[in-house]
Amino acid sequence: MRVLRIFGVGMMVLGFILSGMGESLGAEKKYPTKPINVIIPFAPGDTDNNLRPFTDKMAQYLGQPLNFVYKPGASGAVGAGFVASSDPDGYTLVGSQQSCLVLVPLTQKGLKYSLKDFIPICGVAGGYNVISVQKGARWKTIQELLAEAKKNPGKISYVSGSGALGITTLVAEAFFKEAGVKLNLIPAQGSGPAVTAILGGHTDAVSSQITPTFPHIQAGTLRPLVVSTEKRVSTMPDVPTHVELGYRVNVPSLYGLLAPKGTPKEVVEALALAAKKAAEEHKGAIEASLSKAGMQISYTGSEGFAQFLKSQDDYWTKTVTTLDLKL
Repeated sequence: MRVLRIFGVGMMVLGFILSGMGESLGAEKKYPTKPINVIIPFAPGDTDNNLRPFTDKMAQYLGQPLNFVYKPGASGAVGAGFVASSDPDGYTLVGSQQSCLVLVPLTQKGLKYSLKDFIPICGVAGGYNVISVQKGARWKTIQELLAEAKKNPGKISYVSGSGALGITTLVAEAFFKEAGVKLNLIPAQGSGPAVTAILGGHTDAVSSQITPTFPHIQAGTLRPLVVSTEKRVSTMPDVPTHVELGYRVNVPSLYGLLAPKGTPKEVVEALALAAKKAAEEHKGAIEASLSKAGMQISYTGSEGFAQFLKSQDDYWTKTVTTLDLKL
């Protein structure tokens, strides 16, 4: 009887252990059990449009929707800072390119976050910056605009879509610095408002990511003068690049998703895998959507996205201090 009792107790203990293991494994498989919030740190019209073709499809593989929550302000610092201080449980992510992740921590004092406070999940959409003018502007080329800017420092204005110290501002300022000219900056909280300003004739030029300007370029209401890439882009083969014109400002953009530091590895992997499947299995639909904005699929996993952000951090750490800005 004693042996039977011991055996019975042993079986009960084993049952509890197996039950606990089952619950643990079940818990791992449950993520996500509720909708995931993707914080967009800028106004609608750019970042959200580049990420939505992927996040809409990712829901198919995750079993939960990815909802956009807009928190613009301070060149993206408001939204990025919110995510950096959020619980690292995989339910609050930030969607952005390198602007508020790399540039803002380098240019704004007193921020409570830096690139090290995030875990890159994946990069998904590739693009670039473009400087454009209205179709009726007197400058037909970027060389003509630069020539007039040299003769009249500060007389030509441009609006930037990422605030006073965001990527669209710093790319333009780095380019103008190398060209030896000074334009009057008008910052805007988002590329959408920036494009509205140029279309309304409130400024002479606009520096923005390609997404919000591309439809207007195709429609002929905006004229692109120069892009921030090394080689010409297929969607605008007649537009010269910074590098082609002899300037060293080669700044591509990569939009992606990041989680707060401390987010479990399995959660990051689940999100990255969902994005990868979306890019592969819905390639045609996503490419069709992105091409309308002059963008392309540029999927890279956590490690690749981290390397890209590190390279941008290295470049801007050296460059930003040379610019004539109030940091």
